[in-house]
Amino acid sequence: MWDVYWVGVFLGVGVGLGIAIAGVISASRWGLVAAAVVGAAIGVALGLALAGIEDGIAGGIGGVVGAVGTQRVLSGTLRRGGTRTAAAALLVGGGFVVAVLALIPLVGFVEAAVVPAVALRLRRREPARYAGLRTLARD
Repeated sequence: MWDVYWVGVFLGVGVGLGIAIAGVISASRWGLVAAAVVGAAIGVALGLALAGIEDGIAGGIGGVVGAVGTQRVLSGTLRRGGTRTAAAALLVGGGFVVAVLALIPLVGFVEAAVVPAVALRLRRREPARYAGLRTLARD
């Protein structure tokens, strides 16, 4: 059971790292790829340095899941007029909270499942096209 706990911790810490890194460097599509690669690399390095191979793999998976799951939130924030600095600051803070919450047993596994689910839900809620002022122009 102890091994399962640490795999969950490194998975959740990887998700938190992915969220924080995506907030800092993911403003475009290539930034998302860079954030996923950097998040996975740091997660793997952290897991290998502090524990074993399975924890490193979990940290890498968490880094990718966190970065990819954050992309929809970040792009929506920037599209609606939010600044990059404020979005990055909030996502870094959120990533830190997610990483700390991973210390609770089995919460890291829940975080790894919830972050992509929230991203998919946000994707479905987004309207296909915004009519804007064109609807008011009909006289």
